[in-house]
Amino acid sequence: MVHPSVTDVRLARDRGSDGALLRALSILEAVADSNGASAKEIAAITDLPLPTVYRVVRLLVAEDYLVHLRSEHRFELGFKVHHLATSLHRQLGVPPVVRAEVARLHADLGAAAYWTVYRGSNVVVAYIADSPEAPRIRLLDFGLHEGAHGTAFGKVMLAGMTPAQRREYLDAHGMPAMTPTTITSAEELEEHLEKVSRVGIAWEYEEFQPGLVCAAVGARDAAGRMVGSVAVSGGPGLRRHEPEVERALRAAASRVSRCLRGRDA
Repeated sequence: MVHPSVTDVRLARDRGSDGALLRALSILEAVADSNGASAKEIAAITDLPLPTVYRVVRLLVAEDYLVHLRSEHRFELGFKVHHLATSLHRQLGVPPVVRAEVARLHADLGAAAYWTVYRGSNVVVAYIADSPEAPRIRLLDFGLHEGAHGTAFGKVMLAGMTPAQRREYLDAHGMPAMTPTTITSAEELEEHLEKVSRVGIAWEYEEFQPGLVCAAVGARDAAGRMVGSVAVSGGPGLRRHEPEVERALRAAASRVSRCLRGRDA
């Protein structure tokens, strides 16, 4: 998640109800990203005054968006946040077959596995299967869609767009350099995506985060449109198993595509 900038937060303080809403959201995001935090830690993350943090967290606790663990002097997300997340998952409607295929990839390859889809004009992560032994991409959570040009699943989805759709998407989201190897040239990305479209699989080697390797294959509906992708991520050692990874991803994408075609029918 991306927190509002310090400048945005400070400006919002003078905007009445808009500022109050932005402060509450920034505090929720700080608690979520920190996996729980004390009031002082929240103040440091959000650059909000400590009295303001105390006032807002009391309201969030009262409305069940946060819980106060008094013995640990910290706050964690409350039931209402889980309810919102559940509703979003339901709206995205990840079919059980898709969830099972992602879980199977995680188990078979010993790597974090993902399902990404188009939602509106964004590429979003809709489902993740990971574990302490094979954790998800750092800072990547359900719904994250930034940096599609630097992730394997993002490249697959971009390759499935028309050139006009791609230009519109990249104009809106930009192509920031996340590591020294991130592709930041539109011309170079177009050439790269042409290859992805031709071979049917995308790899990225430390383009999103140092020490991280990802691979993805797209899934298509009954009309042949790219509607999602299955992907895995892991350390540099994943490169030593490229043939096995590619076979597993292609097989999973094929089964997911058949599932989606059946739902269309």
